[in-house]
Amino acid sequence: RYAAEDAQFSIKEIDIGMAADVGTLQRLPRIVGDGMLRELAYTGRQFGAEEARSIGLVNRVYSDHQSLLAGVLDIAREIAAKSPIAVTGTKAMISYMRDHTINDGLEYVATWNSAMLQSNDLRVAIAAHMSKQKPDFVD
Repeated sequence: RYAAEDAQFSIKEIDIGMAADVGTLQRLPRIVGDGMLRELAYTGRQFGAEEARSIGLVNRVYSDHQSLLAGVLDIAREIAAKSPIAVTGTKAMISYMRDHTINDGLEYVATWNSAMLQSNDLRVAIAAHMSKQKPDFVD
């Protein structure tokens, strides 16, 4: 999650007489914490990008829209250079952990990674690391 400095955020449903829907109240406590969520949901107040960053709602703030696009495209390129299998597995593990215990997650990632030991991506990554080169993964 990224924002330009002039971005504004709020949970406005309270101002129109309803509880926030589409997952706001379900997801935000895991991101910003219960106390901050309650303040924002009960007041409906607007807050800017720097506050959003300080509470963990956004990862980075860029000076303007152009810088935002350039910054997130750099991040996307960095991710795209990684093993597609490793990125997919990481996404799956993070999603799995939303609703499971740490022990369940450790067991699941062990099973996942044992299957990934058979992938060509692992061999490519190790060879690139050993030769101090950038890996070239097949999508």
